[in-house]
Amino acid sequence: MQCVQLTTGMEAPHFELPDADMQTFSLTSQQGKKNIVLYFYPKDDTPGCTMEANEFSDLEEEFAKFDTIVIGISRDDCLSHASFRDKYGLSVLLLSDPDARVCKRYGVMYEKEVEGQKKLSIKRSTFVIDQQGKLRHVMYGVQAHGHAQEILKLTKELK
Repeated sequence: MQCVQLTTGMEAPHFELPDADMQTFSLTSQQGKKNIVLYFYPKDDTPGCTMEANEFSDLEEEFAKFDTIVIGISRDDCLSHASFRDKYGLSVLLLSDPDARVCKRYGVMYEKEVEGQKKLSIKRSTFVIDQQGKLRHVMYGVQAHGHAQEILKLTKELK
C-alpha cells in the first residue's frame, strides 16, 4: 500500500475528528489562533505510545508559551482515548480516526506482517502546522523517546 507523502510547505490536509469526550475537533478552527503539533501513534496504552503522550503532556505549558497545542491521533475509539488520558493524566488532545481516513490523508499508514497476516498500522509520525495551516515540519517514522523535546525546539523557531 503506497500512501501519499506530505512535504514541508504544503497546506495541512483539513479534517474533523472526535476527541476522547466525543466532541468534534476541526483543524480549521485553529487557523489564525494556534500552531499545531499533530502526532500520529499506533495504539493507546502501549509502552512507546504512553511514553510519547506523557512526554508531550509534560511539556504542555512550554508549548502553550508558543501558542501551540499538541494533538495525538490513532485509530483507537473515543472510549479507549478517554481511559488512556485518564489513566496517565494526559493533557494532549487525543482524536479518534477508526477508519484511518485522516491517517491516510497524512500518509502515515503502512502494511506490516504480524504472525503471517498483513495488517495496516500507523507509522509514528509528527507534523508541525503553523497558524496559517501550512506544514512547517514533516517527520515520518520518529522514535517516541525524547521526541516531544525535539518538537518543542522546532516550535520555538516558528515565526
